[in-house]
Amino acid sequence: MKQAKMIVDRLNHISQIDNRIYGSFIEHLGRAVYDGIYEPGHPLADEAGFRKDVIELVKELKVPIVRYPGGNFVSGFNWEDSVGPKQNRPKRLDLAWFTTETNEVGMQEFQNWLDEVDSEMMLAVNLGTRGVDAARNLVEYANHKEGSYWSDLRKSHGKKEPYNIKTWCLGNEMDGPWQMGQKTAYEYGRLANETAKMMKWVDPSIELVACGSSKMVMPTFADWEATVLTETYDEVDYISLHNYWANFEDDTASFLSGGVLMDDFIRSVVAICDYVKAKKRSKKQINLSFDEWNVWYHTKESDKEIEHWLQAPPRLEDVYNFEDALLVGGLLISLLKNSDRVRMACLAQLVNVIAPIMTETGGKSWKQAIYYPYYYTSVYGRGEALKVNLDCPKYDCREYTDVTMLDSVAVYSEEERTLTLFVLNRSMEEDLEVACDLRTLDIESCICNIAIEGYDYKAVNTAQQPDAVIPVEKSTKIYEDGYMNTVIRKSSWNMYRFRVNR
Repeated sequence: MKQAKMIVDRLNHISQIDNRIYGSFIEHLGRAVYDGIYEPGHPLADEAGFRKDVIELVKELKVPIVRYPGGNFVSGFNWEDSVGPKQNRPKRLDLAWFTTETNEVGMQEFQNWLDEVDSEMMLAVNLGTRGVDAARNLVEYANHKEGSYWSDLRKSHGKKEPYNIKTWCLGNEMDGPWQMGQKTAYEYGRLANETAKMMKWVDPSIELVACGSSKMVMPTFADWEATVLTETYDEVDYISLHNYWANFEDDTASFLSGGVLMDDFIRSVVAICDYVKAKKRSKKQINLSFDEWNVWYHTKESDKEIEHWLQAPPRLEDVYNFEDALLVGGLLISLLKNSDRVRMACLAQLVNVIAPIMTETGGKSWKQAIYYPYYYTSVYGRGEALKVNLDCPKYDCREYTDVTMLDSVAVYSEEERTLTLFVLNRSMEEDLEVACDLRTLDIESCICNIAIEGYDYKAVNTAQQPDAVIPVEKSTKIYEDGYMNTVIRKSSWNMYRFRVNR
């Protein structure tokens, strides 16, 4: 059996983790809202029509922030349609997904749902078909206390106290030809800057996310970021990154190396941010919001057959398998390794639409395979991220050479007196005998050892078999004299938690 070494040093600090790195996303798309979080006729619906079983599954994940209402949807969205009495709200054709939007669930209803799941809203403004005026009015409606037209309108709608939304997205994927109101980098940058300026004049406390390029392979990538930041640097706080991973060619070895791409993408955008900072002689640092990421490819072809103008048809309902869970676990490791600059991130999405949680209309809800790495990392990956030094075998695949078989990050919590170690073995061939040096942390004992391992790569959870891919608890007798000695199985995602002496 091949061997590997790991060292976790208490002083090898990456960053204090911003918990918003475990955010998610709900768009008015498919069954994410209607027949997802909201299904008034369901036996488990509460008085407001929200499914209580879904609420409990989301609460387990401890999702700190949810991006809303899009996504592509926001680029044609009139926010005024989603407030006030439901009976007065118009039905609209949504040109992003060619459906009919009833606006039955709007801003107030969604905020009420967020209160139930103990989360906050990351609200996107429409910079596709609209712009400065609608955005500044929305901030006034949401965040100004009283005594103005829009704040008093909010109060007349039954919301006496402001929403106090602190995180806002300036549009969505504006370089994409699929986007309503697609713009050049300069057009978008000028509009975003003026919008940001006026939004912050209404509420100086808010944080703003400028649109980065839609994905790393876009021909606009890099030039887009440099131009947009040149125009917006003084007014925005973050720039967004979006990327989805796919295994169209059934090349699992390359697929599991996806964390290498995420690391490269993040480093590239950080370099652009710092280039613009230097060019402007600025002392301000722009950080990253990786506010769309996940696996998405299973339904790409079948979704092309969906009839237009239906309300909430099933769309993007990827059924995730074991290899998807491994990749998602690895991408979470990458986000934490880069948490000094990635301060927010959103797993896209949360319910039914490329999501960790699935529901049947009128029926069951269940956890997809990707739910588990997201759950363990969100719940136990809070505190201070520490770099893990690795000495392990490497492998080559079609996408990359010299991919380390192991990928890892550690999280230290002073408050809970714990060290949590997340480890992915992305090798399809090799179990690894691992010695991990933990001597700088004064470990008392191993609390738990969780693994997702040993399944067929295509195994999935369904309503009929919700536990086909689940974590297993393993022996905690792996720690002695400052070292963890264990075998990490091939194609496995692992979490180790240790009690630390004060």
